[in-house]
Amino acid sequence: MAEPDTTSDRRGNELCRRGRRRAVAAGLSLLLLCACASPAEHFDATAHELGFAPQIVTGVGYRHVLFWKPGPTLSPLLHVYIDGDGTLTIAGYAVPDPTSRDPLTLRLMNLDPAPAVLLGRPCYNGLAGDAGCEPAVWTTGRYADAVVTSMAAVVRGILAQGPYRRVAWFGHSGGGSLAMLLAARIPETVAVVTVAANLDIDAWSDASGFGRLTGSLNPARQPPLPDSILQHHYAGQRDEVVPPSITALGVRRAADLTVVPDYDHRCCWEQLWPKILSDLSKSGIGP
Repeated sequence: MAEPDTTSDRRGNELCRRGRRRAVAAGLSLLLLCACASPAEHFDATAHELGFAPQIVTGVGYRHVLFWKPGPTLSPLLHVYIDGDGTLTIAGYAVPDPTSRDPLTLRLMNLDPAPAVLLGRPCYNGLAGDAGCEPAVWTTGRYADAVVTSMAAVVRGILAQGPYRRVAWFGHSGGGSLAMLLAARIPETVAVVTVAANLDIDAWSDASGFGRLTGSLNPARQPPLPDSILQHHYAGQRDEVVPPSITALGVRRAADLTVVPDYDHRCCWEQLWPKILSDLSKSGIGP
């Protein structure tokens, strides 16, 4: 029997070691690059990869970043997405950029075949240096009347320019809270869809052990939305950030709430999103 070619083995092992070292170096470089990018830059890069065009507009007292996703055809119905609260504090201190580190809402919007836009909040998406942007805007006052007023003004401006005549709101987490508050201010609203939404901010604060969000509007304490507005609310059975019981406190009818087994605050809404959109269309809310 021939002796094994130990020289070839040594060369092969060395090549493998070099390959692993290069892979580790590349991975570390990627991690460092991601670590250096701000949350707003990461959010913007994700939007760019998905083909969403950014636009900066002025509301009332604040600027907002919009990310547009055109539909395949013109439609009188516009889907308006609102992202979650993002990261607000670290070690008890307010962060300088609250923009979401994981842009789930962008990925959900990417699955939507309808014309859609993500409506950025005041001071988010790289605008934290604007006048009037202080930590209270994205902490205790993140659902304040001034925030809702400015966001509503942006949507009214969009509707005034056409071709949209109806609005369906989509919000994740705190974005769902804002979706409910905004729906009450836009008469063209035909539907609200929320995912893992904090619909009673006082109950959530009390249950979480955090101080109440002074200065914020509580969706559960607002007048009910008109019956003409369709509501679909979804909660994850395993959600420990916003438990389904908190979402239920702000839901009009029990039939409007769907609790999804094995889902939590972020997983696995992208898998379910096509069905959520299909159910909305079957309810008569379509292009």
